[in-house]
Amino acid sequence: MRVIGKRVLFEKAARHADAKIPLQVWLETAKEAQWTSLEDIRREFPATDMLRHIAIFNIKGNAYRLIVRMVFKVKKIYVKEFLTHAEYDKDRWKKWL
Repeated sequence: MRVIGKRVLFEKAARHADAKIPLQVWLETAKEAQWTSLEDIRREFPATDMLRHIAIFNIKGNAYRLIVRMVFKVKKIYVKEFLTHAEYDKDRWKKWL
């Protein structure tokens, strides 16, 4: 998969030093993946949810949420938001739906 927005992702995550390694693991896994569905994603990241075209990944044991737009047909992932669990609960991320 091609991940679009890596720089923005790490800029947003910079204020959370404990998220750096889990995000790097996610990124490397996603780049090597050949995902075509949520079921494929869940083989690597079982706690992932999807609403329409938006995938929500739990990062660092549910401390953070990574919101991405999945375009399986062209094998691209667009990074939209990186949020703490508390920020996620405010539902502002839903603007991407």
